[in-house]
Amino acid sequence: MEPASHGLRESATFDRATIHAIQRAAETGIYDIRGWGAKRKLPHFDDLLLLGASMSRYPLEGYRERCDTDVVLGTRHAKHPLRLATPVTIAGMSFGALSAQAKEALGRGASEVGTSTTTGDGGMTPEERGHSKHLVHQYLPSRYGMNPDDLRAADAIEVVLGQGAKPGGGGMLLGQKITERVAGMRTLPIGIDQRSACRHPDWTGPDDLAIKILELREITDWEKPVYVKVGATRTYYDVKLAVHAGADVVVVDGMQGGTAATQDVFIEHVGIPTLAALPQAVQALQELGVHREVQLIVSGGIRSGADMAKALALGADAVAIGTAALIALGDNHPKYDAQYRELGSAAGYFDDYQDGRDPAGISTQDEELAARLDPAEAGRRLANFLRVMTMEAQTLARACGKAHLLHLEPEDLVALTIESAAMARVPLAGTNWIPGEGL
Repeated sequence: MEPASHGLRESATFDRATIHAIQRAAETGIYDIRGWGAKRKLPHFDDLLLLGASMSRYPLEGYRERCDTDVVLGTRHAKHPLRLATPVTIAGMSFGALSAQAKEALGRGASEVGTSTTTGDGGMTPEERGHSKHLVHQYLPSRYGMNPDDLRAADAIEVVLGQGAKPGGGGMLLGQKITERVAGMRTLPIGIDQRSACRHPDWTGPDDLAIKILELREITDWEKPVYVKVGATRTYYDVKLAVHAGADVVVVDGMQGGTAATQDVFIEHVGIPTLAALPQAVQALQELGVHREVQLIVSGGIRSGADMAKALALGADAVAIGTAALIALGDNHPKYDAQYRELGSAAGYFDDYQDGRDPAGISTQDEELAARLDPAEAGRRLANFLRVMTMEAQTLARACGKAHLLHLEPEDLVALTIESAAMARVPLAGTNWIPGEGL
């Protein structure tokens, strides 16, 4: 007999998931660590709609009229800015968190469509560099792989101050994923848990960061764009400080961004949604008079061409994907469902990236599991997905009468809820009202 037939009702405050979390903590005395990103429902791009053209606006014919997609990143100071064919890039995910095969596949897929991929916290692998037309090298608090040769070998440098899944927190890599090769690249003992610092040891504030950025420019002869990445929290102020420090590109990562491993309490309770952070970043750039001169990349929960089009309409120059890219490679694929269930999960639900037992061979350092991933085939799948995202965004832009994706603007958007209208700073659908304005 069902509990409801006995008049039983689940508590909204102490639901079964909460009870389970308390029981697990009481039994183990250890906080919960997992991968993926926030699972709670948050305001997102689904809460916005694009206004297609009809009478007051003139749409473009998809089969006859062009809608361009190219974007240039790093025009402020770099001699050689990145020229990408599409404004969707691959976010930083480390070798260590991911297998060498997965890193190679990301490079293959991104290169096939003319966009960039990013090294992540773990150094640059030959496989990734060799198959990446445009490779961004991350400079993180751990300083793993930080040497002048790799900096010069990269096409851009991304100074990471925070991630959307864990702003203010350092990275984690559990011992079972620290193999001999991973340990050698990171100068770590084999098989021992690693936790990166939460802040860079090279500076204590924006003035020191400016000195570090100048040092990076001198090491690379002013050729490479320098990005500054922040986890979305105090976004307005962080973006202004990044610009003052000399960033060519600012990357804002919302709390829906994924991670290979961190505390569940961090993922669900720190940071602000991508939708809330993006308008703050644009406002900061506009007030400094550098919007479009300093390019803005937004990441954190981007899943489709619709998400990309809406982000661009709100003022981003490009988006970055991480979790979606792994799914495109083959993560959480139904063909591995039986093996996911053996791990106590299921296809579509697997988030234990930290354990290194991913049956798809993506978030693992187990040689047998990693060998399951064919980098060429996985790269082709990713390229297909990136093409679809770009075509979806083009379709929407043409419907709004735009001949380039970067011509999309806030005027092309309305919101479905008061919360999303206030965050995105666009009107509530069917009204001219933007909550908080005109008061």
